[in-house]
Amino acid sequence: MLGLLAQNIVQLTATIFLGQVGEVEQSASGLAGIYYIAFFTLCFGFSIGGQIMISRRNGEQNYNKIGSIVIQGIIFLEVLALLLFTGSSLMSKYILPGFMDSPEVYAAVDSYLSWRIFGFFFASINVMFRAFYVGIARTPVLTMNAIVMAVVNFAGDYILIFGNFGFPKLGIAGAGMAAVISEIASVLFFVIYTLRTVDLKKYGFMKMKFRFSIVKSILSISSFTMIQYLISMSTWFLFFMAIEQHSARALAITNIVRNFYMLFFIPMNALATTANTLVGNTMGAGQIKDVIPLVKRICKLSLGVIAIVMLITGIGAEFWISLIASHEDISLIPESVTPLLVVVFALPICSISTVVFNSISGTGNTRAALYLEIITLILYVLYMYWIVIYKEASVAVSWSVEYVYWGCLLFFSFLYLRYGKWQLKKI
Repeated sequence: MLGLLAQNIVQLTATIFLGQVGEVEQSASGLAGIYYIAFFTLCFGFSIGGQIMISRRNGEQNYNKIGSIVIQGIIFLEVLALLLFTGSSLMSKYILPGFMDSPEVYAAVDSYLSWRIFGFFFASINVMFRAFYVGIARTPVLTMNAIVMAVVNFAGDYILIFGNFGFPKLGIAGAGMAAVISEIASVLFFVIYTLRTVDLKKYGFMKMKFRFSIVKSILSISSFTMIQYLISMSTWFLFFMAIEQHSARALAITNIVRNFYMLFFIPMNALATTANTLVGNTMGAGQIKDVIPLVKRICKLSLGVIAIVMLITGIGAEFWISLIASHEDISLIPESVTPLLVVVFALPICSISTVVFNSISGTGNTRAALYLEIITLILYVLYMYWIVIYKEASVAVSWSVEYVYWGCLLFFSFLYLRYGKWQLKKI
């Protein structure tokens, strides 16, 4: 949770600083961030497959096979990062403008992405290190790494957005540049920490020769996860694009709610990742009967934590929004309260759904997880088209799409864990 908190502070810092630059820049940073993440989820999805394999090998105590998974994964992801860099650059220049209503918002998005896409090369390394440390259950290092990222990003934003200490004033482009610099700092931290604290021989890090057979094994699990994350984030990007068609102001409100949404997901994602890893370790140790009770305990913990988050947010909604909203127009604050509360009341469903769904991936059944995601997203997109595009509903009503997504995903995931053959999965 602490690691994810620091990483989300990276995004939140840019949002707060850009709020002092202008409403357009602040809105564009949120839209551009989702665009970047939609591409990057291919790398992240691959790392989840690596994490599942690492946790299973850790549970089996086959430690010497773990290093090869990390090394081969990094090599493969660097090639993928090059493809993503090229593809996203071309798409942002020639395709994205045709889908955006505001030329000003597009110009700001393009300015941010012109720097941000360099992050693919460094973030792809970071996710494999993350997969390693989560897979072997040494998560405190993620907190330290994220703190380094947050500090470097804060300094970069302060210097480059506003042009402090003699640097040029770059505005939203400075935010993109600062994000990349923070990811470089993250890579350096992981490399130094691993060399100093990890038994490289024990975990098989000395096997540096590229072996596609290992990559193929990871892809046999992660290919479904990669597609799943890509489709999922792409549909969320479509949601933001649909909101942008309403007005730049609607997009600004949606971006404010998005920042809270990402903060809300810190405890839920942390516990979902925990479920993924512990299910893998439990199955690797041959304790199949303990999986369902484990998932139930994590669901209860997730629900308890999110109840506290809901209470804190609900009591002081306007105050919290005022910390993020653009200083250019304070009327955004009261207009953002209702959409935020719509999301807040969806959190109990989200908190359980994300744990149960990630538990399915933890068993190694990523193909089943992909199918469940596709069915859910079809229903999500149909509802989004009806409520956001056809009905042109308010921002608050538009955010009701989250009830459809998480409710359906929970229902289908429950059915799979209850009736599926996940106990027999071998990886």
